[in-house]
Amino acid sequence: MKNRLKVLRAERDWSQAELGMHLDVSRQAVNAIETGKHDPSLPLAFRIARLFSMPIEEIFDDELN
Repeated sequence: MKNRLKVLRAERDWSQAELGMHLDVSRQAVNAIETGKHDPSLPLAFRIARLFSMPIEEIFDDELN
């Protein structure tokens, strides 16, 4: 699944570790999501959306369009 997480994180000048702290996940989890190796769970996707004050659909693209 494509996502804008790396761009959104960079706009705030956060490291992967800092974003992980905000989301209560590891830096490795952030990296895996950013690189598309793993998709976030639905609860984590909602936490990410709330953190960035954006709808989930603006952060994640299911590539079906």
